[in-house]
Amino acid sequence: MKYDCLLVEDDKLLGESTCEYFNAFGIKTLRVENYQSCMEFLYDNQVDLLLLDINLPDGSGFDICRKVRETSEIPILFISARTGDTDQLLALSIGGDDYIQKPYSLSVLLAKVKVILSRYRKGTEDIFTHGDLQIDFMRKEATLARKPIMLKGMEYKLLAYFAKNRNREITKDELFKGVWEDSLTSDNTLNVHIRRLREKIESNPTEPKYIQSIWGRGYIFNASEGARQ
Repeated sequence: MKYDCLLVEDDKLLGESTCEYFNAFGIKTLRVENYQSCMEFLYDNQVDLLLLDINLPDGSGFDICRKVRETSEIPILFISARTGDTDQLLALSIGGDDYIQKPYSLSVLLAKVKVILSRYRKGTEDIFTHGDLQIDFMRKEATLARKPIMLKGMEYKLLAYFAKNRNREITKDELFKGVWEDSLTSDNTLNVHIRRLREKIESNPTEPKYIQSIWGRGYIFNASEGARQ
C-alpha cells in the first residue's frame, strides 16, 4: 500500500495523536513503534516521508536513516526531545532532511510535512503538463502544442528547474546554484537564457504567462489556471 508518512515513535499516545491529526487533514499516516517494525513496513509498503524518533526500544532513528539511505532518497525528518547540537548535526550528516524538537505543535509539524511532500513529489514526477506545454523529465525533452521545442542543454535545465519549483518565488541566486551549480554566474547569462526560453515557450515573450519576473527579487513559473495558453 502507499502512505504519505510513516511515523516511527514508541510513545503510543503521542504517536497516535499525531497520526490521527495528520489523517484528519488528508495526510495518510501510520505509526510503528520500533526499528524492526519500520523495516518490515517499508519492505511491504510505499512511503513518501519518514518521521523518526531517535530513541527506540530496539535501535535508533539514526540506524533507520542509515539503512534507508542505502537505497532511497525519500525525505526523513527527525523528531526528538534531544536538544544538543551533536544529535542535530549527526541527523543531518547521515541523510536527514530536518530536525524537529519535542514538544512540537501539530499544526506546525503538519505544515512542514505538507511543504516537504509537495517538493519531493514535484522532484520525482516523470512528466509535467500545463496548457500546451509538456516536459518529459525522463527523456529531457519538451513540447509545445505537441511540437518539439529545440532547447540547448542549459535552457532545458532552466525550464525543468522552473517547472519542478512552480508557483513559488525563485531568486536569481537560487537559479545560479540550482541550475548552473555556480554562485558566480552573471546576471547577464541568466537574462539571456530567460529571454531565449521565453521566445520558445511563450505565445507573447514580452508579456510572459509562464516565466514571470518579480521585480528586484527573481522569478516565478506560473502554472496556475491563468497561465494556460
